[in-house]
Amino acid sequence: MEYTLQNQVAVLKFDDGKANVVGHQFLDDINAGLDRAEREDAGAVIIRGRDGMFSGGFDLGEFKKGMAEGQAMVKRGFELLVRLTGYPLPLVAACTGHCVAMGAFIVMASDTRVGTRGDFKVTLPETAIGMDLPPILIALTESRIVKEHLTRAALQSEIYTPEQGVAAGFLDEIVDASQLDDRAMEIARRLAELPKGQYAANKLRVRARTLEAMKTDLASMA
Repeated sequence: MEYTLQNQVAVLKFDDGKANVVGHQFLDDINAGLDRAEREDAGAVIIRGRDGMFSGGFDLGEFKKGMAEGQAMVKRGFELLVRLTGYPLPLVAACTGHCVAMGAFIVMASDTRVGTRGDFKVTLPETAIGMDLPPILIALTESRIVKEHLTRAALQSEIYTPEQGVAAGFLDEIVDASQLDDRAMEIARRLAELPKGQYAANKLRVRARTLEAMKTDLASMA
Protein backbone atom coordinates (compact mmCIF):
# COMPACT_ATOMS: atom_id res chain seq x y z
CA MET A 1 0.00 0.00 0.00
CA GLU A 2 1.12 3.54 -0.76
CA TYR A 3 -0.12 6.14 1.72
CA THR A 4 -0.13 9.85 0.99
CA LEU A 5 -1.78 12.81 2.68
CA GLN A 6 -2.80 15.54 0.25
CA ASN A 7 -4.63 18.63 1.46
CA GLN A 8 -6.02 16.73 4.44
CA VAL A 9 -7.15 13.82 2.26
CA ALA A 10 -5.48 10.47 2.94
CA VAL A 11 -5.03 8.33 -0.19
CA LEU A 12 -4.58 4.58 0.27
CA LYS A 13 -3.36 3.12 -3.02
CA PHE A 14 -3.16 -0.64 -3.47
CA ASP A 15 -1.14 -2.33 -6.20
CA ASP A 16 0.17 -5.88 -5.83
CA GLY A 17 0.85 -6.06 -9.55
CA LYS A 18 -1.87 -8.65 -9.96
CA ALA A 19 -5.47 -8.85 -8.75
CA ASN A 20 -5.11 -6.80 -5.55
CA VAL A 21 -6.38 -9.79 -3.62
CA VAL A 22 -7.73 -9.30 -0.13
CA GLY A 23 -5.40 -11.38 2.01
CA HIS A 24 -3.73 -10.79 5.33
CA GLN A 25 -1.21 -8.32 3.90
CA PHE A 26 -3.94 -6.27 2.26
CA LEU A 27 -5.95 -6.31 5.49
CA ASP A 28 -2.93 -5.30 7.56
CA ASP A 29 -2.17 -2.46 5.17
CA ILE A 30 -5.67 -1.03 4.83
CA ASN A 31 -6.26 -1.08 8.58
CA ALA A 32 -2.91 0.60 9.13
CA GLY A 33 -3.82 3.24 6.57
CA LEU A 34 -7.20 3.88 8.17
CA ASP A 35 -5.55 4.13 11.58
CA ARG A 36 -2.96 6.56 10.24
CA ALA A 37 -5.58 8.74 8.58
CA GLU A 38 -7.38 9.15 11.91
CA ARG A 39 -4.12 9.68 13.78
CA GLU A 40 -2.96 12.38 11.35
CA ASP A 41 -6.34 14.11 11.56
CA ALA A 42 -7.21 13.64 7.89
CA GLY A 43 -10.51 15.06 6.76
CA ALA A 44 -11.37 12.23 4.36
CA VAL A 45 -9.94 9.00 2.90
CA ILE A 46 -9.68 7.70 -0.67
CA ILE A 47 -9.18 3.98 -1.31
CA ARG A 48 -7.71 3.38 -4.76
CA GLY A 49 -6.74 0.24 -6.65
CA ARG A 50 -4.23 -0.06 -9.47
CA ASP A 51 -5.16 0.97 -12.97
CA GLY A 52 -7.51 -1.66 -14.42
CA MET A 53 -8.03 -3.53 -11.16
CA PHE A 54 -9.62 -2.39 -7.92
CA SER A 55 -9.70 -5.87 -6.37
CA GLY A 56 -10.47 -9.39 -7.49
CA GLY A 57 -11.63 -10.49 -4.04
CA PHE A 58 -10.27 -12.73 -1.32
CA ASP A 59 -6.87 -14.40 -1.66
CA LEU A 60 -7.76 -17.90 -2.82
CA GLY A 61 -4.32 -19.09 -1.73
CA GLU A 62 -5.42 -18.79 1.90
CA PHE A 63 -8.34 -21.14 1.31
CA LYS A 64 -5.95 -23.74 -0.10
CA LYS A 65 -4.04 -23.78 3.20
CA GLY A 66 -7.02 -25.24 5.03
CA MET A 67 -10.41 -24.43 6.50
CA ALA A 68 -9.03 -22.67 9.58
CA GLU A 69 -6.78 -20.40 7.55
CA GLY A 70 -9.53 -19.54 5.11
CA GLN A 71 -12.02 -18.80 7.86
CA ALA A 72 -9.52 -16.58 9.68
CA MET A 73 -9.00 -14.47 6.56
CA VAL A 74 -12.73 -14.22 5.86
CA LYS A 75 -13.48 -13.11 9.41
CA ARG A 76 -10.82 -10.40 9.18
CA GLY A 77 -12.32 -9.31 5.87
CA PHE A 78 -15.78 -9.08 7.39
CA GLU A 79 -14.36 -7.08 10.31
CA LEU A 80 -12.97 -4.65 7.74
CA LEU A 81 -16.38 -4.28 6.09
CA VAL A 82 -17.93 -3.39 9.45
CA ARG A 83 -15.14 -0.90 10.07
CA LEU A 84 -15.53 0.72 6.65
CA THR A 85 -19.32 0.92 6.93
CA GLY A 86 -19.04 2.81 10.21
CA TYR A 87 -15.72 4.57 9.59
CA PRO A 88 -15.96 8.09 11.07
CA LEU A 89 -14.28 9.94 8.19
CA PRO A 90 -15.76 10.41 4.70
CA LEU A 91 -14.64 7.43 2.64
CA VAL A 92 -14.33 7.59 -1.15
CA ALA A 93 -13.67 4.50 -3.27
CA ALA A 94 -11.81 5.17 -6.51
CA CYS A 95 -12.76 2.02 -8.40
CA THR A 96 -10.00 1.76 -10.98
CA GLY A 97 -11.25 -1.26 -12.91
CA HIS A 98 -12.46 -4.78 -12.16
CA CYS A 99 -14.39 -4.95 -8.90
CA VAL A 100 -15.20 -8.53 -7.92
CA ALA A 101 -16.53 -10.29 -4.81
CA MET A 102 -14.80 -8.88 -1.71
CA GLY A 103 -13.53 -6.02 -3.87
CA ALA A 104 -17.14 -5.09 -4.65
CA PHE A 105 -18.11 -5.30 -0.99
CA ILE A 106 -15.29 -2.92 -0.04
CA VAL A 107 -16.57 -0.47 -2.64
CA MET A 108 -20.14 -0.82 -1.38
CA ALA A 109 -18.98 -0.17 2.19
CA SER A 110 -17.50 3.16 1.13
CA ASP A 111 -19.51 6.38 1.28
CA THR A 112 -19.04 7.61 -2.30
CA ARG A 113 -18.02 5.27 -5.12
CA VAL A 114 -16.45 6.61 -8.33
CA GLY A 115 -15.80 4.08 -11.08
CA THR A 116 -13.76 4.03 -14.28
CA ARG A 117 -15.26 3.68 -17.74
CA GLY A 118 -13.99 0.68 -19.65
CA ASP A 119 -14.32 -3.03 -20.27
CA PHE A 120 -14.40 -3.91 -16.58
CA LYS A 121 -16.45 -6.36 -14.52
CA VAL A 122 -18.42 -5.44 -11.41
CA THR A 123 -19.91 -8.57 -9.88
CA LEU A 124 -20.77 -10.67 -6.87
CA PRO A 125 -19.89 -14.17 -8.14
CA GLU A 126 -20.62 -16.11 -4.95
CA THR A 127 -23.60 -18.08 -6.27
CA ALA A 128 -21.82 -18.82 -9.54
CA ILE A 129 -18.76 -20.23 -7.75
CA GLY A 130 -20.75 -22.20 -5.17
CA MET A 131 -20.24 -19.98 -2.14
CA ASP A 132 -22.75 -18.88 0.48
CA LEU A 133 -23.68 -15.24 1.05
CA PRO A 134 -23.75 -14.86 4.85
CA PRO A 135 -26.07 -12.33 6.55
CA ILE A 136 -23.28 -9.78 6.95
CA LEU A 137 -22.84 -9.56 3.18
CA ILE A 138 -26.56 -9.61 2.49
CA ALA A 139 -27.10 -6.70 4.90
CA LEU A 140 -24.41 -4.63 3.19
CA THR A 141 -25.69 -5.53 -0.28
CA GLU A 142 -29.28 -4.66 0.57
CA SER A 143 -28.13 -1.26 1.84
CA ARG A 144 -26.52 -0.30 -1.48
CA ILE A 145 -27.96 -2.33 -4.37
CA VAL A 146 -31.30 -1.04 -5.65
CA LYS A 147 -34.26 -3.37 -5.16
CA GLU A 148 -34.76 -4.01 -8.87
CA HIS A 149 -31.23 -5.37 -9.19
CA LEU A 150 -30.89 -7.25 -5.90
CA THR A 151 -31.86 -10.67 -7.26
CA ARG A 152 -29.74 -10.26 -10.37
CA ALA A 153 -26.69 -8.95 -8.53
CA ALA A 154 -26.66 -10.97 -5.29
CA LEU A 155 -28.46 -14.18 -6.25
CA GLN A 156 -27.81 -14.62 -9.96
CA SER A 157 -24.20 -13.36 -10.05
CA GLU A 158 -24.87 -11.03 -12.96
CA ILE A 159 -21.78 -9.34 -14.39
CA TYR A 160 -22.18 -5.59 -14.74
CA THR A 161 -20.20 -3.04 -16.68
CA PRO A 162 -19.25 0.10 -14.74
CA GLU A 163 -22.10 1.94 -16.47
CA GLN A 164 -24.56 -0.75 -15.44
CA GLY A 165 -23.01 -0.79 -11.98
CA VAL A 166 -24.19 2.78 -11.44
CA ALA A 167 -27.79 1.81 -12.24
CA ALA A 168 -27.56 -1.22 -9.94
CA GLY A 169 -26.09 0.70 -7.00
CA PHE A 170 -22.53 -0.63 -6.94
CA LEU A 171 -21.20 2.79 -7.96
CA ASP A 172 -22.39 6.37 -7.70
CA GLU A 173 -20.81 7.65 -10.92
CA ILE A 174 -18.20 6.82 -13.53
CA VAL A 175 -15.56 8.91 -15.27
CA ASP A 176 -12.77 8.36 -17.77
CA ALA A 177 -9.65 6.80 -16.27
CA SER A 178 -7.73 10.05 -16.80
CA GLN A 179 -10.26 11.89 -14.64
CA LEU A 180 -10.64 9.39 -11.81
CA ASP A 181 -8.04 10.70 -9.38
CA ASP A 182 -9.08 14.31 -9.81
CA ARG A 183 -12.77 13.48 -9.40
CA ALA A 184 -12.18 11.33 -6.30
CA MET A 185 -10.04 14.07 -4.77
CA GLU A 186 -12.64 16.71 -5.61
CA ILE A 187 -15.31 14.72 -3.79
CA ALA A 188 -13.06 13.91 -0.85
CA ARG A 189 -12.05 17.54 -0.36
CA ARG A 190 -15.66 18.66 -0.40
CA LEU A 191 -16.63 16.01 2.14
CA ALA A 192 -13.63 16.89 4.29
CA GLU A 193 -15.11 20.34 4.79
CA LEU A 194 -18.14 18.92 6.58
CA PRO A 195 -18.08 18.93 10.41
CA LYS A 196 -16.23 15.75 11.42
CA GLY A 197 -18.14 14.98 14.57
CA GLN A 198 -21.53 15.34 12.96
CA TYR A 199 -20.50 13.36 9.88
CA ALA A 200 -19.35 10.46 12.05
CA ALA A 201 -22.41 10.57 14.29
CA ASN A 202 -24.91 10.83 11.44
CA LYS A 203 -23.21 8.02 9.53
CA LEU A 204 -23.83 5.72 12.48
CA ARG A 205 -27.45 6.88 12.66
CA VAL A 206 -28.10 6.47 8.94
CA ARG A 207 -26.49 3.01 8.87
CA ALA A 208 -27.64 1.81 12.30
CA ARG A 209 -29.77 -1.08 11.05
CA THR A 210 -27.19 -2.26 8.54
CA LEU A 211 -24.39 -2.09 11.09
CA GLU A 212 -26.46 -3.89 13.71
CA ALA A 213 -27.16 -6.76 11.32
CA MET A 214 -23.53 -6.91 10.21
CA LYS A 215 -22.17 -6.86 13.76
CA THR A 216 -24.65 -9.49 14.93
CA ASP A 217 -23.55 -11.90 12.20
CA LEU A 218 -19.88 -11.12 12.82
CA ALA A 219 -20.31 -11.87 16.54
CA SER A 220 -21.75 -15.28 15.69
CA MET A 221 -18.49 -16.18 13.95
CA ALA A 222 -16.45 -15.86 17.15
